[in-house]
Amino acid sequence: MHMPRIALAHNIPSESNDSLDVLDQVCAIEEALDDLGFASLRIPFTRNLNSFLTQIRKSHADIIFNLVETVDEEAALASHPAAVFELLDLPFTGSSASALALTTDKVTAKRLMRACGIRTPNYLIYEGAASFNASHLTFPVILKPRFEDASIGIDQDSIYEDERHLRKNIQNHYARYGSLLVEEYIDGREFNVSLFGYPVPQVLPLTEIDFSHFPHTLYPIVGYKAKWDTSSFEYTHTPRLLSRETEPSLAGEINKLAFDCFRLFGLRDYARVDIRATAHNKPYVLEVNANPCLSPDAGFAVATANAGFCYADMVDKIVRFALARSKDKAHHGETGCA
Repeated sequence: MHMPRIALAHNIPSESNDSLDVLDQVCAIEEALDDLGFASLRIPFTRNLNSFLTQIRKSHADIIFNLVETVDEEAALASHPAAVFELLDLPFTGSSASALALTTDKVTAKRLMRACGIRTPNYLIYEGAASFNASHLTFPVILKPRFEDASIGIDQDSIYEDERHLRKNIQNHYARYGSLLVEEYIDGREFNVSLFGYPVPQVLPLTEIDFSHFPHTLYPIVGYKAKWDTSSFEYTHTPRLLSRETEPSLAGEINKLAFDCFRLFGLRDYARVDIRATAHNKPYVLEVNANPCLSPDAGFAVATANAGFCYADMVDKIVRFALARSKDKAHHGETGCA
């Protein structure tokens, strides 16, 4: 039986921990594919499309495992590689270019959720204007770069308790990260909901971030330090635990919200939705991540492990999802030409 040849498309990282993480994913998936009997090779994706096209043609790859998170460190371009794969009619893993584009843009994602009745915190957009009125928001608020992921640009100094301090400092955030989402901070429990499957996703066991050891001087958030600064308090005190004590009604509503987001954005194969629930069990969607990290120690792999899949099983299924789409497309194409 012919085993498909797989190209691992990935961005070239900078020297920062959040960027280098893509290579951890590449190494882990490459090892899993080898154990599964698949031949694979790495192909970096940059603005130099000629280089990518030359390598992908020479590779004779049957499928692309899409691990591209940025293009030359520009997060706003995260959907462009998938668009190139679609133009070339190359089968690839994960969500479509349109789904990646919609979820990478936090503002567009929130507009769509609000339009479809999916609860998400109130917000404003800041585009560098000299005057800025946030009086109709309930403080505290949290600033988030519009296009970055991996908690880049989000930490304790991103949260403001009053409009005076926000106005004083918002230009500094904008100068560093560009367009900003100014979002009402939701105080409460934080859940990660992972979804896995094609064409219909399975909602994996709910996990919750344990903030129980945070002092009152720190806002309980999974900011940049919590994800990438191994020497920080936040990194060592934000474990992700199976949510065993969540009321069934709340767990059901959280899972439904995540599933609704998956369908709304047309996601495929795998995704993670981050949700916060207030003390009154009112859940809000914070973010929809169409391409969550797939490293063995990352949240999505942990969720699949909690559902009974080993890491190689997870990788194998992701490949099979893309192959199934490719076969379905070929079948429909043949039918259309008959």
